[in-house]
Amino acid sequence: MVTRLIYKEAKHALTQFRALCITGPRQSGKTTLSKQLFKGKPYINFENPSVQHEAEQNPEAFLQQYKSGAIFDEVQRVPHIFRYLQQILDNNRKRGQFILTGSNNFLLQEQVSQSLAGRAGYLSLLPFSYAELVQAKLNDEDVNKHILYGGYPEIWNEKLVAGTWMNSYIQTYVQRDVRLLRNISNLAAFTRFLYLCANYAGQILNRDKLAKQTGVDTKTILAWLGLLENSYIIYLLQPWHNNMNKRIVKSPKLYFYDTGLLCHLLGIKSLSGLQKNRAYGAIFENWAITEIKKNNFNAGQNEGMYYFRDNIGNEVDLITEREGEPLAIEIKSAAKVNSSMFRGLYFWQKNQPMGHSVLLHKGTANEAISDRIGIVPWTEVVSL
Repeated sequence: MVTRLIYKEAKHALTQFRALCITGPRQSGKTTLSKQLFKGKPYINFENPSVQHEAEQNPEAFLQQYKSGAIFDEVQRVPHIFRYLQQILDNNRKRGQFILTGSNNFLLQEQVSQSLAGRAGYLSLLPFSYAELVQAKLNDEDVNKHILYGGYPEIWNEKLVAGTWMNSYIQTYVQRDVRLLRNISNLAAFTRFLYLCANYAGQILNRDKLAKQTGVDTKTILAWLGLLENSYIIYLLQPWHNNMNKRIVKSPKLYFYDTGLLCHLLGIKSLSGLQKNRAYGAIFENWAITEIKKNNFNAGQNEGMYYFRDNIGNEVDLITEREGEPLAIEIKSAAKVNSSMFRGLYFWQKNQPMGHSVLLHKGTANEAISDRIGIVPWTEVVSL
């Protein structure tokens, strides 16, 4: 059993709020974590049609069965239940009564903000991080294996063939969840859009070009991007907001929450195929940034990640915030470090008087080259 690093933060949240909402992609481990947090309490899964029907028919009577608390899984499927749950939480101010999970961030967050504001805490659980696999002694010395396999718990726990599992995951997601969340009449176009998104991983997003390639209008692309974001398939990394000049690129960059899924969409099936792929640098960058995002989520921090780029090509892959100061991180898939890799960091340091900078690379070098710039190997992503 892999111990989830978010466990401590979740345990603390249950002492602060009457309910805890845990969101994340399907199969990321939300149910397992919830049962570990709430040993002995009832578990109710609203994906069960009979349970969903019972809750929809008479939500007040349904909730009376669980006045002492419960785990409500995929609770966004019964949105009207939140108003009745609010009454229970208002009548009983005890902390840690319910855990609510959901695989659609928008639907759950919308209901929480409308009915449970101030009553419920909110955490996001992503698939296994490299740090969690290291702690469980499941990590591999080859970063490419982590990139190709991704982090979905079932693949690592059951030692499954990643490609086979991913194929089923995509089919289930497209054929069931998308139909549930939005009435998409052209499922073939949406599937094409999903695969095209994989080609944009690590790149600045051009919505108009993506619309043209998909064969739909830009408004539809915006809606579909929102759907993938809220389902934890992709996320958009926004540009650094504290403009150092007025020539900052303002469009977001697209990344996948799981590089195993990304590799599958790109048709990469082997470690050698991954290493030879023309997009390897972008895929490695995607893995590193997502690992840092997982570290943030596991510490209960959901914001503070950006990229920097101006219109003449000065760029830093990732800007994070640490104790009020920016940390600039440049990511390189090469094992050997050379001076040209620091170009973006030097520009950043020249124009940003505060904070430190790091070059994260695929090799083993780990050293400080100045008071404000350091070199770290990919294995140190656990500390970023």
